Amino acid sequence: MEAAEITENAAFSTFSRTSPATGAALSDVEATPLESIAAIVDKARAAQVEWSSLHIDKRIKAIGAVKNRILARAEATAKTVHEETGKPEVEALLGEVLASADVVGYWAEIIADELEPLEAEIDQLSYPKKSGLIHRDPRGTIAVIMPWNFPFALPLRTLIPALLAGNAIVFKPSEVTPRTGKLVAELFEGLVPAGLIGLVQGAGDAGARLCAADVDLVVFTGSPASGRKVAHACADRLIPCTLELGGKDAAIVLEDADLDRAANGIVWGAMMNAGQNCGAVERVYADKRIVEALTHKIVAATRALRTFEDVGPLTTAAQLATVERHVEAAKKGGAVVHIGGDAVGGSPSKLGYLPTVVSLDADDNPLIADETFGPVLPITGVADADEAVRRANASRYGLTASVWTRDIRRGEQLAKKLRAGVVTINNHSFTGAIASAPWGGVGETGWGITGSPLALDHLTRPRFICVDRNRAAREMWWYPYSDTLKNIALAFARLRGGAPSLGSRVGALFALIGLLPKRMGELKAATKLAASGKKPELAPAKAEAAPPEG
Repeated sequence: MEAAEITENAAFSTFSRTSPATGAALSDVEATPLESIAAIVDKARAAQVEWSSLHIDKRIKAIGAVKNRILARAEATAKTVHEETGKPEVEALLGEVLASADVVGYWAEIIADELEPLEAEIDQLSYPKKSGLIHRDPRGTIAVIMPWNFPFALPLRTLIPALLAGNAIVFKPSEVTPRTGKLVAELFEGLVPAGLIGLVQGAGDAGARLCAADVDLVVFTGSPASGRKVAHACADRLIPCTLELGGKDAAIVLEDADLDRAANGIVWGAMMNAGQNCGAVERVYADKRIVEALTHKIVAATRALRTFEDVGPLTTAAQLATVERHVEAAKKGGAVVHIGGDAVGGSPSKLGYLPTVVSLDADDNPLIADETFGPVLPITGVADADEAVRRANASRYGLTASVWTRDIRRGEQLAKKLRAGVVTINNHSFTGAIASAPWGGVGETGWGITGSPLALDHLTRPRFICVDRNRAAREMWWYPYSDTLKNIALAFARLRGGAPSLGSRVGALFALIGLLPKRMGELKAATKLAASGKKPELAPAKAEAAPPEG
């Protein structure tokens, strides 16, 4: 996924000023001075103390109100997203506005139960009269650095559960979509304490300064190159980070697939948001027995797409350059271009690229090996499902994948073999909009989860509170140490699995029964001695065994 470089030396001049959708001028945005970022973080940290102390019901009421705000501002939000990214307004409504309202509703419903303390299982024989609860405490102040491809939905997938869990947020949207970022922050105005959500506008230098500030966690979505810099910055400060760094998702089409559904679904999965989706279909591996028929249907479905209505332009000139470079590399590598393969002539912003379908059998070609992030779909024929899985797994990314087959059980079996965090049978990419579904991957996709209660593993930290109701003056394992205590420990070892036979285990049990009163006597004597103020007599030194001769 393309994103601003996270480096303190990144040059920053102006925000995007021209719409990729229309070519028209966009409103000016003021960059946040770098020297003020630390103060924004400090203000958020101070507000977090008040916010986290509120009862969960009050936090739910405050954040739950965001859902209606999202829906009430749906049209205006979709228009702003369209103007800044170029994606069709209907895509913004479906994938950003409605999906985000669902996120609020989901978390408002489950968060109270998810934050309920969990009772720890404690062996009462080893630890009598002990009990403990595992609490999910807020992480504290979280830096959220987001990209431009889903500028409304992606930040809210983190902001909503993080705030409900009691955290403060300092949010830096992409410099490509700062106006949408401002809309996100405005959703919470008047609902949460002042300063709880800090907004930082800027490029990579602002992101670097935020990572170096007094935050407790960094949540970053962007490119692997920038993700590595975030990881290094967090490692220097010994704080955690979550990194979602893109994908090169494969669709596997088996010989028994419904080719009409597969073709239509794969085209949508590849071309939605002009392919600028980390979960987009960027590779197809189809059984050779049906690859020609599938390709024909995919080309027909692609030909029916309307430029700038169904498939918008690329969002940035840099992304257009990447798409053009990958397609040229594919052509030089022997690809057959079935449709597209060129920029759209006469587009308002000059960032349009024709939806493109190619046949290419070269996994080392940039179009198949690297993340293209554009409306380009390479198709490769394979001998069987095993070859498809092997080639799909060869990518250094591992975000999502799909298997297309009428045999659901077979599809599920293949899904378990795929090196991906999300696998869908007979569909692709849409699960990122399901709030209850985890989203994450392996390899250069990074680590961390958004969606589902598993996201709380990053947004909270466990705190174990143990209560001891034992009123004895000393625990068995406290001072003084003695041979009796050593023998008790060895008896426990045999009882717990170290005994070679049942008889030995029974013997250990009887030994333990005999040792416990003796140990209680030792502890009682030690307590009495300590109360008297006398020093204990030193035990006679044991003679060391002579070393063996020779």
